[in-house]
Amino acid sequence: MEIFRPLVWAALPDIPQLACVRDDDDQVAGFVAVVDGKVEMLFIHPEARGLGAGRQLLNYAIETFHAHALDVNEQNEQAVGFYLHMGFVVNGRSELDGTGKPYPLLHLQLADKARSI
Repeated sequence: MEIFRPLVWAALPDIPQLACVRDDDDQVAGFVAVVDGKVEMLFIHPEARGLGAGRQLLNYAIETFHAHALDVNEQNEQAVGFYLHMGFVVNGRSELDGTGKPYPLLHLQLADKARSI
């Protein structure tokens, strides 16, 4: 969504762990941002979806940045399914998103790090 673009750009300078993947034209096709073991952002360009960029970035975040948690919009079924497939489990839920809007978030953790809800 275009509404998030300025928020993302504003937050990037404060992200201590950031990695990207590039396409064949050396353009950024996606990136992952991690803060204190939590994936704060994982974005893949629509043309790069389904080609392994998300898997590559998430695995890198887990292995290199020691990411073990993330939040995902409950209504984003594609993302929820991806994270569950990648070994995350639901560890909690919030009615509001990080900006206080009524978009429920699921709190996920890697299955081997999860605690009971």
